[in-house]
Amino acid sequence: MAENKIEIIRHSTAHLIAAAVLELFPNAKFGVGPTVENGFYYDFDLPRSLTPEDLPKIDKMARQILKKNIKFVCQELDINEAIGLFQKADQPYKIELLNDIKKFGTTDVNKQTEIKELSNNKVSIYTLGRFVDLCRGPHISSTQSLGAFKLTKIAGAYWRGDEKNKMLQRIYGVAFENQQELSDYLKLQEEAEKRDHRKLGKELDLFSIDDYVGPGLVLWHPKLSIVREQIELYWRREHYQRGYQYVYTPHIGLSNLWQTSGHLENFQEGMYPPMLMAEKDEIEKTKYYVKPMSCPFHVRIYKSQLRSYRDLPLRFCELGSVYRFERSGVLHGMLRVRGFTQDDAHVFCREDQFVDEINKIIDFALDINKVFGFDKLNVYLSVRDPKITDKYIQNEHIWKFAEKILEEILVKRKIKFQKDIGGAKFYGPAVDMKAVDSLGREWQGTTIQLDMNLPSRFQMTYIDKDGKEKTPIMLHHTVLGSMERFVGTLIEHYAGAFPVWLSPVQVKLVLVNEKHIEFVQKLASEFKKENIRVELDISNETVGNKIRKAANEKVPYMLVIGDKEAVSDKLIIRDRGSKDTREISKEEFFKEIKEKINSKK
Repeated sequence: MAENKIEIIRHSTAHLIAAAVLELFPNAKFGVGPTVENGFYYDFDLPRSLTPEDLPKIDKMARQILKKNIKFVCQELDINEAIGLFQKADQPYKIELLNDIKKFGTTDVNKQTEIKELSNNKVSIYTLGRFVDLCRGPHISSTQSLGAFKLTKIAGAYWRGDEKNKMLQRIYGVAFENQQELSDYLKLQEEAEKRDHRKLGKELDLFSIDDYVGPGLVLWHPKLSIVREQIELYWRREHYQRGYQYVYTPHIGLSNLWQTSGHLENFQEGMYPPMLMAEKDEIEKTKYYVKPMSCPFHVRIYKSQLRSYRDLPLRFCELGSVYRFERSGVLHGMLRVRGFTQDDAHVFCREDQFVDEINKIIDFALDINKVFGFDKLNVYLSVRDPKITDKYIQNEHIWKFAEKILEEILVKRKIKFQKDIGGAKFYGPAVDMKAVDSLGREWQGTTIQLDMNLPSRFQMTYIDKDGKEKTPIMLHHTVLGSMERFVGTLIEHYAGAFPVWLSPVQVKLVLVNEKHIEFVQKLASEFKKENIRVELDISNETVGNKIRKAANEKVPYMLVIGDKEAVSDKLIIRDRGSKDTREISKEEFFKEIKEKINSKK
């Protein structure tokens, strides 16, 4: 119970909020109120739309109920008796859930198979004052045992997540065991809001998402395009030095490609509808799909010629544009999009090369994450759920071999990891290395995934030393993830203040008056010759405004050029985040910047 204490507190707080809503809206209809990360939500069908001004009123009522120290009372009822109870209370959503339990044994719409009879005909009902709920529990004993909470926002949510159903009103809240934990969390959230990549993207003119173009499709503005270009150049060089060959593949592929790969069978909901060529070409009566991933193309490159055991390992990499249909409700700036560039690589190797290749990818991931300032990675080993056998490809030898080897590698390297039981894809286990940013938040990044699906589906082979055909082991891996999500993560990690090597503008020259325009332009040309990205501000504004603007743009170095600076053999530098200045020779300054660019500090 101890490890679940905070979850119990959060779920009990959701019931408290529902009880408060019932006091304010006696005719309220209740959906569900589960816990989520750091808090809870509850869905309501109310006689009017809630506004932000309603949250303080609901909060006040909840605290009045809390002070009364009301007990959470549980009772078990026969399912038909429970249906009668909620019919009397006019709670249609609870009745629907109970009927599903009666018919399918579960309320989970993804696991509903009609059953002949229930193994347990009882359900639990929890009462808090006048509020009665269908709930598995457990709950705390009384409201006096609740911790600190805060209501955060109101949102719309379709009943049971189905857009065909009615839109309910969802109240979100956060809850912790004590006020200090809540205060720390709110302070962290305040900082996170300042770092929100969508907010900074607009303020720093980095990117936009235009509904006229399409939701979930990112428009990279010039400044962020420079950041992306630098990352891609570094990414390519690192892959090349580690033995990868760069490939390019099309944006679309014939339906038979996706049929063979299994995407049409297992991933079609995430794919865009096909393009029917019969309408365009009477001869070519076929279908094309825009690609959701590049893997099948890399497989076909492998199969373009006969491979020998001497050819392995083969390592292909690509920054490939892919497209996946994500529902509107889950789109989130650059972090959840519909069109993105996947940092994609595939290694084809023999069984005796498997351990070495995994170690090389782990080394690669650790090195590249450190360069971007992610010194801490939370590592997860995704394996099968032994209770579920029909979810996974039936190849017991490779499964046992891969799961055992992956765990041994992590243990031997003394890499702390959590085992994610049931987290494996249907085609193989994986190692996920999630980056922890400057606020302690976790971001999906490196994935190392064994694929037992594509080699067999595409009948991939190589000729072994004994002259016999064998199936290669295929490893997917991404070290950064999608370019969109990774760069969005970087914006928040750095709070928009990119390190010198990534900064779109590395040096800002601020002109005090027009008589030194020629001097400033000549100085800018010298920076450009040294491949240092420089920008001039020769606008007709006050110097104070220009300095504030440069500071808000988070440029690493600012040079204010006036009468004194125009005749000096020294440069007067103001470093980002500092109000003080320093003097340095031009040659030393060039050297300093180049060292930071080359070292990527």
